Amino acid sequence: MVTSLALDRHIHVTVNQRFDDRVRVSYSSMEIVDDFENLEHELVREAMRMTGVTSGVEITTIADIPSRGTGLGSSSAVTVGLLNALHRFAGNDTSPEQLAEEACRIEIDILGQPIGRQDQYAAAFGGVNSISFSADGVEINPVKISPYVSKRLSEEFTLVFTGTSRSASEVLSEVPDDPADKLARLRVIRGQADVARGLLESGDLAGMGSLIGEAWDSKREISSGISGENIDSLHSRIMALGATGAKLLGAGGGGFFLVHGGGELRNRLVELGPEHRLIPLGVDVEGSVIIYED
Repeated sequence: MVTSLALDRHIHVTVNQRFDDRVRVSYSSMEIVDDFENLEHELVREAMRMTGVTSGVEITTIADIPSRGTGLGSSSAVTVGLLNALHRFAGNDTSPEQLAEEACRIEIDILGQPIGRQDQYAAAFGGVNSISFSADGVEINPVKISPYVSKRLSEEFTLVFTGTSRSASEVLSEVPDDPADKLARLRVIRGQADVARGLLESGDLAGMGSLIGEAWDSKREISSGISGENIDSLHSRIMALGATGAKLLGAGGGGFFLVHGGGELRNRLVELGPEHRLIPLGVDVEGSVIIYED
């Protein structure tokens, strides 16, 4: 189980008909191929295969934040957005469940990424949710928060960029020295998901701040790749500025810290330096949507 919040930062995907049958893909690089099978962007390639849109298109992706290695689920947001846009281009209606399931199939089953399924569901559904995973499937339970609490989330929680990024697969592929200890810590974190839901529903954001600090203490001991000297040092600086709690998001090794603190903490966080970009924790309530169709 996870308690998940969809961030109001987006990946924008466009699909346009080409004059010829070639495929052009534009992202941080640009590819033009005669056969989609030759695309180096594996998420685009597999999304095209799954939707049946395999020729005569131009696809672009534009990200509000870097699309890899941030710990914010951006790779899964790319996959969900590609599927949504390509399905609509093909004339197919889809549900959030279908988009999330197909994104998981691409990233985990087809491409073999050692990742979880929470990011795909967050991108597809949006909002704040308690998400349970079992052999019987995935259960989405919306967490009901008031507009006032949503506003306070944006005011009191800040994402702080560490200045580095790292592939989630690299961190998650590391074999722990003590698998039993890792499992015990993961069980603690899973239990914290229940606590987090209650704190959000009651509006106890200071309690949430303390909880993410406890979650970081459990998480950082799971694998040596999750933290490091630079990350530990940044965490100490954040806490010294008056944070209630802070934890690294995603697999670890880089990306963003989620930080809680009241009052003027965000202004003090500026003292960390320009390389540590700050993002307020705004909530996206819609999930993946088609914003323009011609």
